[in-house]
Amino acid sequence: MNVTPTITQFCHQTWQLNAQVQLTQVADDKCYIVTDKTPFHPVSHIWPDHPADKGSITINGCSHDVIDCLVGAVELTSNTLYVDEAIPVKRDQEGWVFVVVHVVEAEKAVVCAGDSVELTVNKAYQQALSRGHSAGHLALLALNKILTVHGYWRKDAERKDPLGHYDFNNYAQETSTVSENHCLDTYRLGKTLRKRGLNSADVITDLDKIENLINQQVNEWLANGSAVIMQCDGECLTDSRYWRCDLSRDESVVIPCGGTHVDSLTEITKIIITLREVEANYIEMQTDVN
Repeated sequence: MNVTPTITQFCHQTWQLNAQVQLTQVADDKCYIVTDKTPFHPVSHIWPDHPADKGSITINGCSHDVIDCLVGAVELTSNTLYVDEAIPVKRDQEGWVFVVVHVVEAEKAVVCAGDSVELTVNKAYQQALSRGHSAGHLALLALNKILTVHGYWRKDAERKDPLGHYDFNNYAQETSTVSENHCLDTYRLGKTLRKRGLNSADVITDLDKIENLINQQVNEWLANGSAVIMQCDGECLTDSRYWRCDLSRDESVVIPCGGTHVDSLTEITKIIITLREVEANYIEMQTDVN
């Protein structure tokens, strides 16, 4: 059976659909199942900030837990599937297609290419991740804005965010982790960032002040209740996707993002952001949806 790129539906508020199995592979007591389309969001093998969806796959009337959901790449000439960190090529490599891989316990799954299956995402879990991820976007935009507007940069920085503020997040972010109603970002305030113009010592000294200003800004944006639109350049996993939101009358944002998100900021009642210094030259921003 010819394998085609997985048609993704995780940006379309779709939690259940019927699909056709294109390929299966068993390894390490796990069965990897690739279907022609899916509502499941896989964890990225490149930037694994957003966890895999949870849910189930129904095969011949029997429901099986999807214990993981990963990115895969299929070499078309050999019909060989490479999963997660084993993927040897970049996306859009000629002769390869990228797919979503549903992982179930091998001993419990009897499935073949061509079979019809039903895929069901744990809606509550995905929505909790979506709230955490969208809140994280608001927090980083507010952090960039506060550091710019309140004079924590002493010279012009080349990188700007979608609102035109110096992109501290892009310069300094080392890790980002989304979880249910939560996002945690870590930043390094090192020598390079100081050379670029950030007054790092003042940022550390004023963390409480900056935290208060960020919370005020984020919750002002929330009060507008704007729609969130996921713009997809295509329906395949490797096609670009963008988070779009009009935060206020004069603040429209477009951010490249492959995660799942809320449909509207009205789905988030309140956001609480906490800044802390975790070690010398490192700070954390914890974003919680209340």
